[in-house]
Amino acid sequence: MEPRDHQLYDAAPPIPTYDEAIAESNYQSNHQPSLSPYDDPSNLQFESERLLNTTDPSSPHALPSANQSLRRPGGYRPPTVETDEEYSDSEDGEEDHVRLEMQELELDDDASTRSSLWAKRMPFSLSLPRWRWSWRWRIPKLPSIRLGQQSSGGDDDSPPRRRCTPNLGSTATFVMIGRALAILIIMGFLYLLFMSDLFSNMARRLGGGQMFDPENVRIFVQESVDKDHIRDNLKHYTSYAHVAGSEGDFALAMDTKNLFIKYGLEDVTVDEYQVYLNYPRPDGRAVQILDDSGKATWTAKLEEGDTGEETAGHQTYAFHGHSKSGDVKGPLIYANYGSREDFKRLYDSGIDTQGAIALVRYYGTQGDRALKVKAAELAGFAGCIIYSDPQDDGFLKGEVAPKGRFMPADGLQRGAVSLMSWVVGDVLTPGWESKQGMPRMKPEQTTGLVQIPSLPLAWRDAQVLLQHIEGFGQPCPEEWVGGVPEISKWWTGNLSGPVVRLKNEQDENTQQPIWNVYGRIVGLEQPEKSIIIGNHRDAWSFGATDPGSGSAILLEMARIFGDLVDRGWRPQRTIEFMSWDAEEYNLIGSTEFVENNLEGLRKDGFVYLNLDTPIVGDEFHASGSPVFQDVLYRIIDRVYDPIRNATLRELWDGRSAELEGLGAGSDYVAFQDIAGVSSLDLVFDSPKGPNHPYHSNYDNFDWMDTVGDPGFTYHGLMAEITGLLILELSDRPILPFDMAAYANSLYKWTNELNDWTANKGANQDGQPPLDMTVLKDAVLEVIDAVGSFQDWKHIWQNSVLAANGWEPIRLGSKRCEFNNLMSQFETGLLDVAQGGGIPNRTQFRHVIFGPQLWSGYDEAFYPAIRDVVESGNWTLANLTVEKTARIIRDATAPLREWQG
Repeated sequence: MEPRDHQLYDAAPPIPTYDEAIAESNYQSNHQPSLSPYDDPSNLQFESERLLNTTDPSSPHALPSANQSLRRPGGYRPPTVETDEEYSDSEDGEEDHVRLEMQELELDDDASTRSSLWAKRMPFSLSLPRWRWSWRWRIPKLPSIRLGQQSSGGDDDSPPRRRCTPNLGSTATFVMIGRALAILIIMGFLYLLFMSDLFSNMARRLGGGQMFDPENVRIFVQESVDKDHIRDNLKHYTSYAHVAGSEGDFALAMDTKNLFIKYGLEDVTVDEYQVYLNYPRPDGRAVQILDDSGKATWTAKLEEGDTGEETAGHQTYAFHGHSKSGDVKGPLIYANYGSREDFKRLYDSGIDTQGAIALVRYYGTQGDRALKVKAAELAGFAGCIIYSDPQDDGFLKGEVAPKGRFMPADGLQRGAVSLMSWVVGDVLTPGWESKQGMPRMKPEQTTGLVQIPSLPLAWRDAQVLLQHIEGFGQPCPEEWVGGVPEISKWWTGNLSGPVVRLKNEQDENTQQPIWNVYGRIVGLEQPEKSIIIGNHRDAWSFGATDPGSGSAILLEMARIFGDLVDRGWRPQRTIEFMSWDAEEYNLIGSTEFVENNLEGLRKDGFVYLNLDTPIVGDEFHASGSPVFQDVLYRIIDRVYDPIRNATLRELWDGRSAELEGLGAGSDYVAFQDIAGVSSLDLVFDSPKGPNHPYHSNYDNFDWMDTVGDPGFTYHGLMAEITGLLILELSDRPILPFDMAAYANSLYKWTNELNDWTANKGANQDGQPPLDMTVLKDAVLEVIDAVGSFQDWKHIWQNSVLAANGWEPIRLGSKRCEFNNLMSQFETGLLDVAQGGGIPNRTQFRHVIFGPQLWSGYDEAFYPAIRDVVESGNWTLANLTVEKTARIIRDATAPLREWQG
């Protein structure tokens, strides 16, 4: 706090007359203290009072008062908060006031309640009646009481004389001693205030968000969401193509940095990495049908039509990220969705596929495009073409872009074909950061790249190819028939069919710079602990949905929370805002950050919130660690969907929705599966599957503005959800982790695993036994330990209540330790031993979450166990089950041993 202009000790005021004494307004105007620690007190008071109940409600910047009659849609009314004066007259009133404030802070953390704990009680955090604070800095004036007199001799009636030299009996001596003691008491109090933990706690209270009414802050965040501002963000971020590492990508990185600074974020940083990327050449790609002499009789158009206004650069060419360069020729064979089962069916039917070109469609039984190409490679194909079929995402689903949600005839889906479930991040540095001077593999050495060329194709071009293989091979089974029109009969093709050329010559850079951008708001109580919110910035083209909708919301969060900080608010834990690069190329930016900061994240990373493609439809979905279950339900209970006329919780319960598990398709992978940071992914999705022109040039601003989310309603709702989550997780005294939900989920997933292994042949006749008992017992230990551990919340609550709303210093330290233990449970589920992790894929360390070898984006609980069971190695399966059970027990031990 900066020094005030006036002196510390004020002269005593003159004794007022009776009229002056009863003139209360005159007294208050003459003695109102300044609240500002800055050079211009009036300015800070104007800003900070916007978050207090005393702020003028007519001010355009004022926060809504909790006493204000403010009704939210659907009948919601914020709780009433009484003023301090109402409880300052009696002891009973004070006790009622404490209990009322404790209720407002929602110290009762029972999961059955629908409210939540939004603030903390620290020393001096209780709103005291004003008379208790109306004291002034003065040395007390002691009365001149003569305890003894010294006679001057002579007549007893002569007046006493005071000695010039004081002695123990003199009044002056006692006055001096009394004043000295008073000075010592004041100095001791100042020492206690400024040097001890009491002051640090009070500083957190007075300097941070705890001065602000928690419900008012929540309302402020929700009411501050500006849909027009989000729309402007998206319009700018989609004004030109910005593939990772390109000029457009760098320009947006600098824009993001400047906006972070403008909004008041701290420690804004641009973090550069050098990674392996590829780019298409204009004339380097071709799909052609050749005649017997090798001349092209037909050439695919490949490129989409002009999709709208263009302000800079060129809309992105059709290509696959991390594809293999090559120019190959071979007979065309159609293989449905390109799963291993589909290729096996071709083999079993007697169709030779060696040296052929595979034609497969997106989605279906193998959703990961990279695993489609890898399966074709393993089946002996020389190249792979993946097309968008109308049955999956085209006109058979509904009206197509630009007026509808689905892929038009010329629309095609770009995307990476690096093996994300095998190697994540820069494929040339698996397990360490891609910085200058660090070792690097060669592209031919990594297992993260496919070894045959591939290209995406629109159905208008695939139609010609399918027509040319009619009569070759075998008629397709019914489930293989797609929706491409004007195909009289679907055939598989064979080695006798027409020869197709697949050309994919590209530019490759093994050390291409990419740029992550970071900004933060440093917390007060536990500044080393991080609540991280991230979104990737790079896109395959304009990227209105993926990732522009997330980028626009991330920037809105930075603006709102920067505004809160400017008004004097501070979180208890640090909030970090992160704009990732090169997510589309194998989650590179986020993974390299995690690998570069691994130990710190495992120790201090509390939460990672992910916004990748948050606005796809109108149905709210969330996937993540079970610890978020309770806090998520509390938040969606107060967010209202004006289009569907219900809260998101009502809509959630109406479809019996649940918090889903994490797969392997976005930036949460490195945080959850490598660093053990509890992660949550948020999206408004569609119940009918793909319903936007995914990774095409049609996913632009005009499409989002007119079709995707007209009025930006769901952008605004997602911003409310995200803002409230950030508040809860960064500023709530006890970290709102639902440990009971985690224990119950482990029990459910273990039973599902047991059933799955039985279906795979475990414990069947002729098979070695697979003992799942040890894993079930470990999970039961978690359930037992969590029940006792969570009881401490009630101990803390009762202690604070008994202390009249104050939290003793030692109890505050125990609370921080309690928070750390909850966070560390997730980290404890990592297999961090040398050579640990999933066999042959040791980047993935989490024993519960992570991808299977061939599951790609899909969620897969206990991935290591599932992989070894899939391989048929029952001996290794038993060892993996035992190891997983041991890791779970070790993670549970600190909870079981907790002595609050």
